[in-house]
Amino acid sequence: MSNFNSEDIKRSQGCVIWMHGLGADGSDMAGLAAEYPIVELALEHLCLDAPIRPVTLNAGMPMRAWYDIVGLNLTDREDRAGILHSFNYIKEVIEQQISVGYEPSQIVLAGFSQGGAMALYSALHCDFPLAGVIALSAYLPLALESKPILAKNTPIFLASGLYDPIVLPDWSKHTKDWLIANEFNNITWRQYPMEHAICPTEITDIASWLSTQFKGA
Repeated sequence: MSNFNSEDIKRSQGCVIWMHGLGADGSDMAGLAAEYPIVELALEHLCLDAPIRPVTLNAGMPMRAWYDIVGLNLTDREDRAGILHSFNYIKEVIEQQISVGYEPSQIVLAGFSQGGAMALYSALHCDFPLAGVIALSAYLPLALESKPILAKNTPIFLASGLYDPIVLPDWSKHTKDWLIANEFNNITWRQYPMEHAICPTEITDIASWLSTQFKGA
């Protein structure tokens, strides 16, 4: 786990908890957080590391993964035990941040790919509404059994690559449609001409979105 602070933590207006994609680590998200052109905000960026576990899709090779993936289809990414284990860890981190002085309304969960899936799942299953969710090239796992607790007006930034061969654009769109069907009414939905990546335009859009969420904080 690593921290990147845009300003001294004592002056932070909020905390963004980042979760990386399969096989990466928190340093990838720390590098991304450092790119955000938000000069008017003082944010703490907390970048988590997933546990190291064998990943079935990659011939059982141990790597950092929030949950196991057994195949290429969306239903092959429903490792319930792994998802719940990671959710409990993420929830502990959120509670730690609250214990040091942040309000839940000052905490954003963010992630890319598998990390974005965990950010979205965790926010929907927390006992308290958060400041927002950033889910990049991601989808909602275990959607069929999800009974969201958080307030329906919690801001969600959901984005995907139009040419993504790993997290298919339809998966993100299906998640967006599920959120709308379940009366989530504060969704920012973006698609970008890219594959499984994060592009400069997306970074600019997220920076603008974060500025809006923390305006007046």
